[in-house]
Amino acid sequence: MHDEPIDPFSGDPADPSSGLDDLDGEDAQLDPLTEGERQDVLEDLADLEVYQALLTPLGVRGLVIECEDCHEPHYFDWDLLRGNLRHLLDSGRPRVHEPAYDPDPDHYVTWEYARGYADGVHDTLTEIADDPDRPANQ
Repeated sequence: MHDEPIDPFSGDPADPSSGLDDLDGEDAQLDPLTEGERQDVLEDLADLEVYQALLTPLGVRGLVIECEDCHEPHYFDWDLLRGNLRHLLDSGRPRVHEPAYDPDPDHYVTWEYARGYADGVHDTLTEIADDPDRPANQ
C-alpha cells in the first residue's frame, strides 16, 4: 500500500515532468533541508496524525493551505498531505502542486484550526485527569 498517490507517468519516457530535473538556474539548485527544517517537517507529520485521528470522525477530509505562490487555497486530503511532507523530507524540495478540482471547502479546515482543536481536546483531557473530585465517567 502506498502512502501517496502513484505517479501515473512513472517509468514513462514521455513523462511531461521529466525535464524538470534538468532545469538550469537558481530554482533547480535548492539547498537540502537544514536539521531544523527537517525537525519541523517531522513535527508536522506527527501533528498531522493527531489531527486526522481527531477530525476524520467529524467529517473533515483534510487541510486547506493558502498557497504562498499563487495566493489561492489548496485542499489536501490527509494522505496527500502526508505524502507531500514525506517527499519534502526525502528530496528536500516540495512537490509541484495544483489546486484540487472542485473540492467541498466544508470538509477541510486550516492547519491553525486543526491545531486549536487538538489543543482544546488536550486541555480538556488534562483538566479531567487533574480533577480528583470528577467522576471517571464524565
